[in-house]
Amino acid sequence: MIDFTIETEIARPTSAVFAYVTDPSKLALWQASTVSAVQEGDGPMGLGTQLSEVHRAPGGKELASRVEVSEYEPDRVFALHMLEGALPLDARIMFEPTEKGTQLRFRVHGQPTGAMRIAQPLLRRSLERQFTRDCATLKHVLENPPTTPGLVS
Repeated sequence: MIDFTIETEIARPTSAVFAYVTDPSKLALWQASTVSAVQEGDGPMGLGTQLSEVHRAPGGKELASRVEVSEYEPDRVFALHMLEGALPLDARIMFEPTEKGTQLRFRVHGQPTGAMRIAQPLLRRSLERQFTRDCATLKHVLENPPTTPGLVS
C-alpha cells in the first residue's frame, strides 16, 4: 500500500489556494510530471466531475489517466479517485486556514497492481519525493505571483 501525506503552509488565503489547485489548466504549472489535465464535459468543477490527464513517466513515456472528483467542499477538501490509469492512486487535499494563510495537507494513497506491486517501496519513496517537490512548487507559484494581472487567481 502506498500512503503518505505532505503538509505545506502557503501564505495565501484558503480560497485562492483552493481555486488554483482545483483548476485543471493550472495542474501542469505546479506538478512536474503533468503534461495536461482537461475537464470532461461542461459545467462547474464539483463532485463527480471527470478529468482526462496525461503524465510523463520516468524515461519520458506519456501515460493517460482518467480521474473523478470524489470529494468537493469549496475551500475545505478536494479529492480525486483514479478511474483509469497505469497506477491506481487517489489523492485527497485538505485546506485549513491559518494565521499565515493556508495549511495544505496532500494525501496520496493506493495499491499498485501487477509488476508495480513488487516495486512498491521504491515507487512510494519516489512518489513522495515528487509530490513534496510539487507542493514546494505550488507554494512558490502562489506566494510569488507574476506581475501580469490575471495569471494567478
